[in-house]
Amino acid sequence: MAKYAAEGVRVVLACATDGAEGDILNPRMDRPGIKDRMVELRRAELETACDILGVERIYHLGYRDSGMPGSEANRHPDAFCNADPEDVTRRLVEIIRAERPDVVLAYDESKGYEHPDHVRVYELGTRAYHEAGDADRFPDAGAPWQPKKLYYFATFTQRRFRILNDAAVAAGAEAPYAGWLEKWDEFGFAEPEITTQVDVAEYVEVRSKALLAHATQIDPDSFWFAVPDELQRQVYPWEDYTLIDSKVSTEVPEDDLFAGIDTPAPPAVPERR
Repeated sequence: MAKYAAEGVRVVLACATDGAEGDILNPRMDRPGIKDRMVELRRAELETACDILGVERIYHLGYRDSGMPGSEANRHPDAFCNADPEDVTRRLVEIIRAERPDVVLAYDESKGYEHPDHVRVYELGTRAYHEAGDADRFPDAGAPWQPKKLYYFATFTQRRFRILNDAAVAAGAEAPYAGWLEKWDEFGFAEPEITTQVDVAEYVEVRSKALLAHATQIDPDSFWFAVPDELQRQVYPWEDYTLIDSKVSTEVPEDDLFAGIDTPAPPAVPERR
């Protein structure tokens, strides 16, 4: 997001839930009153992170956080996992038709992390991508617009964690992800197919700053920061994606989310006489 925003692409984010069921995962934020303000704080954290990344607009859908799988929160009538799929899809279609994006990013099936809200974003985000261009679907949600490409994020891959873990060991540190790698199959993570790797070397520090902006969720001493930014830049300077659908001709592997999408040339500057 930071890379494309810096290059002049309009980047927007749709956030489905309010974070009401969020835990305080950063000991520095485990103070009286913080839990009671979770919805307010999670929204502020997201807005700060998006400011850092260059996101131009956040669409807050406002559904209640469904909580972790199997929790009591899953049964709350306002939980996102219990929302009417037609209503959610219509709202996402309306955003797509208003913004007219070339590229849509969504979660994958989230195998190994089957948070109900992530799974629902996968299901209905994918559906909205396809239905936004169908004039027969949600005719009151704006003029049809078909995005050209749909990707899923491929953040948690065994290959990525192994490369980073080995690099940290080679640099003289303890193996930060050894436990994760040993239990990878036990966790049930599905290894995604990586079709597209975008070089974000120049934006690694920005990414870290945006992550730290989620102060109630991210402990600066946690595994997220076990490998220094500089080392990540050297050994794994990419963000990974899986191309799910494309309406344009493209060849994988790709190094750009906009590969195959024709970009109009800028208007000619009149010659001064």
